[in-house]
Amino acid sequence: MKFDNLDYLVTDRVAEITMRRAPVNAIDHGLIEDINNAYRQAKADPAVRAVILTSAFDRSFSAGMDLAMIQGKRGLDLRRYLQKLYFEMHDLQYRMGKPTIAALTGPARAAGVTLAVSCDCIVAADTASLGYPEIVVGVIPAMHFVHLPRQIGRHKAFELLFTGKPIPAREACAMGLVNKVVPAARVKDEARALARDFAAKSPLVMELARDAFMRANDFEYRRAIESTVETICNIIETDDAQEGLAAFNEKREPNW
Repeated sequence: MKFDNLDYLVTDRVAEITMRRAPVNAIDHGLIEDINNAYRQAKADPAVRAVILTSAFDRSFSAGMDLAMIQGKRGLDLRRYLQKLYFEMHDLQYRMGKPTIAALTGPARAAGVTLAVSCDCIVAADTASLGYPEIVVGVIPAMHFVHLPRQIGRHKAFELLFTGKPIPAREACAMGLVNKVVPAARVKDEARALARDFAAKSPLVMELARDAFMRANDFEYRRAIESTVETICNIIETDDAQEGLAAFNEKREPNW
């Protein structure tokens, strides 16, 4: 399968998916479609026993949704995008049957964090950080309203989601959001070592066990995400959301 926005390589029974939409892997329809198709390819290939999602760029894992893509658009346009980013991608992860690892080469923001935390494990460079800046531009980090409180607790999650301030990878690791933080030069090697560890296990037992783990930890998770999607699609119709997006793209302060 040919991909326009990423490289796909299988080595030592590990599929490595490397995003390369310059300059910062802003996620548009093309990139998320490529990621989803790469996940499908990895799932269908019996030679693949683990999957790594990473970036070709040291300066960024992913800056999140391509905001220029939704400026001036309607809730229906955003819904079509989120169906791919939230519903389709989460279903592919849910039913992958193989461990998935995000290797953060640099900062992850907003939907970039969504890509990372949707994987089973996260290995981050010590230069990486995670942030939820959507509130700053007049929208909301919809999926993370569901995910983050379950990971780090309600009060700390509220602070991060409603200030929009990023946290360094080491702080995220201390909170349990990240598995391991290593020097930037080693982040992909560490992710590959973890993937090879997973790949050495029985693929049949891994598939059955991972499926059981997913069922045990779902707790209506995906249904709750669907509810937050309704909210963000309504928000995008507001004047404040459009002003926030315009201000971001024009590099000025918003006039609320």
